[in-house]
Amino acid sequence: METQKKVMFISSTGGHLTELMQLKPLFKKYNYHIVTEKTSSNLALRKEYGKKISYVIYGTKDHKFSYIFKLLANCFIELFIFLKFRPKYIVTTGAHIAGPMCCIGKLFGAKIIFIESIANMNTKTITGKYVYKFADLFLVQWEDMLKLYPNAKYWGSLF
Repeated sequence: METQKKVMFISSTGGHLTELMQLKPLFKKYNYHIVTEKTSSNLALRKEYGKKISYVIYGTKDHKFSYIFKLLANCFIELFIFLKFRPKYIVTTGAHIAGPMCCIGKLFGAKIIFIESIANMNTKTITGKYVYKFADLFLVQWEDMLKLYPNAKYWGSLF
């Protein structure tokens, strides 16, 4: 019998991943799995997390044509990762790779916890705009962001 809840932590690379990793003390409380983009700087995470981390294709919005194909490929990769792990909760700090996983999770009954980026004090992120519509818990790190996301909860800074 499973005693720990299955929680997936997902974010794109860079600042989003740095924010997500601030939640590291929570990892030991759950049967967790981390998903991020495969970059040279993120490969070292395999040493610490072993099979508890999965990678998707890295892609930026700067290259629109290739980004669309990478995003589509990541949707299939993320579906495979989701079905393999079957989390009850998905926790994310964004960005683009988190959106499809949140949609997949919602379709399969997972609870979605979205933490809007601390980098945004006055504007919504693209992923935040969409996930806000169906997230079970939407957290902001700036109190002023409650004006943009009235149903969100102010949680304070992850740092």
